[in-house]
Amino acid sequence: MTTARQSDGSSLDSELGTPLLNLDTVNGAVDYKGQPVIRSKSGYWRSAGFIIGVEVAERIAYNGIVSNLISFLTGHLHQSTAVAAANVNIWDGTASFLPLLGAFIADSYLGRYRTIVISSLLYILGLAMLTLAAKLPSFTDSDCKVTNIFTFCSPKLQVIVFFFSLYLVAFGQGGHKPCVQAFGADQFDERHPKECKDRSSFFNWWYFTMCSGILLSLLILNYIQDNLSWVLGFGIPCIVMIAALIMFLLGTKTYRFTVEGQKRSPFIRIGRVFVAALRNRQLTLTEIAFKDEAGNIVQCSKQFKSFLNKALFSPNVSKQEEACSLIEVEEAKAVLGLAPIWAACLVFGIVLAQTPTFFTKQGSTMDRTIFPGFDIPAASLQALIPLAIVIFTLIYDRIFVPIARAITNKPSGITMLQRIGTGIFISVITVVIAALVEIKRQQTAIVYGLVDDPDATIPMSVSWLVPQYFLLGVAQVFTMVGLQEFFYGQVPNELRSMGLALYLSIFGLGSFLSSFLISVIEEATGKDEQGSWFGDNLNKAHLDYFYWLLVGLSVMGLAAFIFFAKSYIYNQKSMAQG
Repeated sequence: MTTARQSDGSSLDSELGTPLLNLDTVNGAVDYKGQPVIRSKSGYWRSAGFIIGVEVAERIAYNGIVSNLISFLTGHLHQSTAVAAANVNIWDGTASFLPLLGAFIADSYLGRYRTIVISSLLYILGLAMLTLAAKLPSFTDSDCKVTNIFTFCSPKLQVIVFFFSLYLVAFGQGGHKPCVQAFGADQFDERHPKECKDRSSFFNWWYFTMCSGILLSLLILNYIQDNLSWVLGFGIPCIVMIAALIMFLLGTKTYRFTVEGQKRSPFIRIGRVFVAALRNRQLTLTEIAFKDEAGNIVQCSKQFKSFLNKALFSPNVSKQEEACSLIEVEEAKAVLGLAPIWAACLVFGIVLAQTPTFFTKQGSTMDRTIFPGFDIPAASLQALIPLAIVIFTLIYDRIFVPIARAITNKPSGITMLQRIGTGIFISVITVVIAALVEIKRQQTAIVYGLVDDPDATIPMSVSWLVPQYFLLGVAQVFTMVGLQEFFYGQVPNELRSMGLALYLSIFGLGSFLSSFLISVIEEATGKDEQGSWFGDNLNKAHLDYFYWLLVGLSVMGLAAFIFFAKSYIYNQKSMAQG
């Protein structure tokens, strides 16, 4: 009887020493009982379907909160707009960084399966408490207390329950988000030609279904919250998450659990490499070459002279066990090699942060009449992004990839970095269009003499904004999905949850950087109404200047991305995919 450790963190006894005849088993994977899995009865799309369903439910729940959270804070909790906006930004930014913690716990201790289950339970508890907080009574406006900082009227108990449950949801999302997608991709064997090719399609369909959930949330839950009941608006996501957890558990017998090749935590292994390299920082290249000739290293990479290779040697000859192995050093190099790509994509995250703020602000001043008596809400224009993603994902997977595959002979059509770069380029075009539309909007305000009226509706159709929303959705099909596949595939197997968490942190930091950039510009230009780029009267502001600044930053980010992408070397397991 042998023992195998799998990605869910548990030790499984299996008769791995007994050969199984006439069975197509999957190397490096076991089933929920620890037995070698049979390819025809496990994993692949049959398992991915369960996992994708969980992600759709989570996106419905999360966007059912974040997309309309400011309305609850200003309405039900009677917070001022400034305080409510700050609370939304802090919570959303925190939720974007917590996947790093969730991935660490999953990859080092619990494994992906257990982390998904536990985080789903936390998620459900948080949503249930949000529903309870919405049910608690709030004071009337006559009971409001006004301070020099903000206006606040809600009972202390309701506020405590609400924010505790809100951050409980963030913690649940932090464990859920990086693990579900990594666990879904684990169901495709990268050593099998067909499954390896279909794993690229998995990332496409993952994003397609995820955005379908977001679209449902924007169109249905926001209406329920604004027009029917906040209790129902928070309660429905709770019920959806309960159903999703049940669905996920029902698929347990079909899942493939990756067998861990090393007993030591991957974070400890990689951290140990950096510590050892720093300890050996005074080791010269000559000394390294000498040790190599002496036979201390059997094999070395082409990047042997890099700093991390110093970890291959022990500072004390009598304690050779302190030296890191070649595999550990190469793992550390793989993680470190992601840093330039990660940094070059931050500007893309800044661009995405403009959709719920300034894109919406543009639309609020324009003619939004669809037909007489019905004006589309400015915030509802955000639904164009997931709609574009849903439409273009089908085009990308069914038309673009087969054509590109025939030209490049690559299973995925184009490489992951080419896909990411294409999306960044489209985002540059998007911001250029946004700037031009803003110039047109301001010129229209001047022609009709509406510059001094901040509440006037500019006689310019809101349909002018459709291209920038739609193109941003197309850009996400390239860049977002490409980043997911890239950060999943380019890290060591046991760090794949962390890889996806790093991908998510791009957009969390992008939101924080956007807020910082706006604050700096407002401080520099906001001395008077005429000079401010972000004045309350958008007709006198210079939002177009900000967009042109984003264009310049995006071009620099794209140039940096191309530079780093050209020198990036894919790991061996990704070479077949290009």
